Amino acid sequence: MHFKAPAETSKLRLSDLFLDVCVKFSLPKIATAPFCPPEVAGSVAVDPNASFFKRVLRFAGPGLLVSIGYMDPGNWATAIEAGSRFGYSLLFVVLLASLAGMVVQCLCSRLGIATGRDLAQLSRERYSTPTARLQWVLAEISIIATDLAEVLGCALAFHLLLGCSLTFGIALTAFDTLLVLALQNRGFRRLEAIMLVLVATIGVCFFVELLLIKPYWPDVAQGFKPSLAAIGEAAPLYLAIGILGATVMPHNLYLHTSIVQTRMIGKDLASKQDAVKLARIDTIGSLALALLVNAAILILAAAAFHQSGHTDVVDIQDAYHLLDPLVGGALASVLFGVALLASGQSSTFTGTIAGQVIMEGYLNLRIPCWQRRLITRGLALIPAFIGVWLMGDNAIGKLLVLSQVVLSLQLPFALYPLIRMTNDKKLMGPFVNRWPTRVLAWGLFVVISGANSWLILQWAV
Repeated sequence: MHFKAPAETSKLRLSDLFLDVCVKFSLPKIATAPFCPPEVAGSVAVDPNASFFKRVLRFAGPGLLVSIGYMDPGNWATAIEAGSRFGYSLLFVVLLASLAGMVVQCLCSRLGIATGRDLAQLSRERYSTPTARLQWVLAEISIIATDLAEVLGCALAFHLLLGCSLTFGIALTAFDTLLVLALQNRGFRRLEAIMLVLVATIGVCFFVELLLIKPYWPDVAQGFKPSLAAIGEAAPLYLAIGILGATVMPHNLYLHTSIVQTRMIGKDLASKQDAVKLARIDTIGSLALALLVNAAILILAAAAFHQSGHTDVVDIQDAYHLLDPLVGGALASVLFGVALLASGQSSTFTGTIAGQVIMEGYLNLRIPCWQRRLITRGLALIPAFIGVWLMGDNAIGKLLVLSQVVLSLQLPFALYPLIRMTNDKKLMGPFVNRWPTRVLAWGLFVVISGANSWLILQWAV
């Protein structure tokens, strides 16, 4: 006997087709914590009766995970080239780009706290199915582009520190899935602690680097002073736009709106208002740390290369090899390599979480986190292997630039709905953006989108 399936179950969804064609894994209803935020939502209790300082410490964490995207390997090449070619003069661009990132990420945390949903879930609810599916595809592309930068950064670190080939270094990055497996069923707070260690490693490495190189600090301070003359020509303007375009990462918008919900807060207005304030402190503090790291990379390049006449250092590996003879010891280059490895590896975890958020939010679908990690890393390995095979060591710099261009293309598609939603009174209630915030947000959207478009056109030409 044949039974006719109901119409709504007989239709094959795009998401089902994608998974059937691309991967034959079982799809359990429950994914693996802590990489699936809905499973750990409200798992970190914040005592409303505790002191303000204790509440700040308890709420700290989501901003730290977001800050990792602001200092991933994709940002290194631009900062190194800017410092080696133009000295400290573009430090103010790093500062302004970081301030723009703080504004955008504060909007993300407010959206997550006010609505209890993330950007992907809200996009699925508020946009038509074709539009939401298009946003999903673009978001997945941004995840793969981000992972490509992580692959290249880690592979290059292995190559520099261990002396292995780039091809072997790329292959080694596939094993980071084991790290995801090792953390399955662990608490979200433990994941945040690991991220803190990795970020601290990056910070300490660059702090020691600056002590070894001894930059002239009055010139450094002058570099933070905004100057139109510093970007008056095409070359520095191009790099300035590159710094701006690579700062705000599209996957971070989805990530932040979701992981901010890991904090257990009350449903009343006062509790949410306190949570928004605590999230703002967490975000600004964490991105201030990312600002220091990005500034340190540029200062390192300016002091070590520009001041010694090496104004043509544009690749990460060139910077690594030049540090030994210029600084006078192997410690500087080793610290540089360790920081690069920590930068690439830390993004493994945040990329996995962002991927889970995007897939579940847009498709209402969960898969085990290690499978998600394996799929994304496998897709990122393909261009990495092909690039190194065709172009050799020169592929790293070109592929890093390509990954940043792809991310620049995706950013407006995530930033636009974020601003629209946080401006919506019905959705946000008392947390809706006030008019100064609206003007600032739309201004940033125009500047970032325009800068990204100009950068892409220059790259294409």
